[in-house]
Amino acid sequence: MAPGCPVKALVIGAGIGGLTCAAALRRVGVDVEVYERATELRAAGSALAVMSNAATALATLGIDLGLDKRGQAIESYTVRDFRGRLIKDLPFKEVCDTVGAPSVCLSRPDLQEALLEETGDSPVRLGATATGFESDGAGVTVRFADGRCARGDLLVGADGFDSVVRRHLVGPEASRDSGYVCWLGMVPFRYPHLTPGSVRHYWGSGQRFGLIDIGHGRYYWWGTKSTTAGSPDWDGAKDTITKAYTGWADEVQAVIEATPQEAIRAVASRDRPFLQRWGEGPVTLVGDAAHPMLTTLAQAAAMAMEDAVVLAHTLAEPAARDDLALALRTYEERRRKRTRAMVTESRVLSDFEQATGPVWGLIRDTCFRLVPRHVLARRFARALTFPGSPDAGRRVKRRPSSLARLW
Repeated sequence: MAPGCPVKALVIGAGIGGLTCAAALRRVGVDVEVYERATELRAAGSALAVMSNAATALATLGIDLGLDKRGQAIESYTVRDFRGRLIKDLPFKEVCDTVGAPSVCLSRPDLQEALLEETGDSPVRLGATATGFESDGAGVTVRFADGRCARGDLLVGADGFDSVVRRHLVGPEASRDSGYVCWLGMVPFRYPHLTPGSVRHYWGSGQRFGLIDIGHGRYYWWGTKSTTAGSPDWDGAKDTITKAYTGWADEVQAVIEATPQEAIRAVASRDRPFLQRWGEGPVTLVGDAAHPMLTTLAQAAAMAMEDAVVLAHTLAEPAARDDLALALRTYEERRRKRTRAMVTESRVLSDFEQATGPVWGLIRDTCFRLVPRHVLARRFARALTFPGSPDAGRRVKRRPSSLARLW
């Protein structure tokens, strides 16, 4: 990289992680080009949460996505049995208030639109399927299936669970199945006793259901059922789902009934063993490409956003552009401890909540009822608090021994 020239980053993937990365890097003066294999930039018709920690992280770069207008802040969060009887009223909202930022639920298309606005004039190239890359002392070249090549100073793999960049770095890997199918739906919906900003989780035997207000008269729902991959349940047929939730709370059955078949998706629920090495040379990973996790904590999008912000802050440090490879290893070290904890906790909580059989279900429900409120608040606070930006005493150095700080 010539002295005085701006750094150019190539970002593979235009999902939540990739677009956040483009927006964040742009804020610290990095030129960004985003490459996306899809021929049309259209988010899947589901929803997600931008948790308080992600909103706080974005704010450190002056990024405000206007989430309050696009979605619905979480006002209440309860766990119930399959008939709708209360198991636990969680101290989620009070923790959000304490950390100083709301957690907002919204549709993926609405979040994508907000992020695209923040990328400004950074180009997003569609129909670009990355097939591999080569790096040298002067940068990195990415190859695409249509014969195109792109050249930059660094490469960020934000291409999700089946990341081409990750596979090029570490080779083929097996995924870890959760043991259940996950059905998703989003629909305009109103129902008595569902208050604005409500999040409800329902627990059954080997099944769960989530009902989430995402604002503007819409609800997002998800359902899980313990089953083997490839079983008939994986087709996402509405009749199958309706049958699976027969006898559940009235609002659960009502929202399924209100959802047209074309608005229902069945997706795999899986993660991977935590990856210790996210990059080499001028190449690194963010989001699901680096640390795919189960959805139990609803933190996957937030972790990708935190990654992007920490990467941007790291590249903004004075010595970073003198040694981009070292800067990327610094970013990875700063993110490793926190993301590993999220991957592990998501898996443990998933196994706990998905308990199968009446005995294990009773043990689960009873144990959860008995957890003190302050213990839950402390666990929420750890997840919902963004660890912060590197301080002046912990900047990128020239010696690898300076990378000891863990976030």
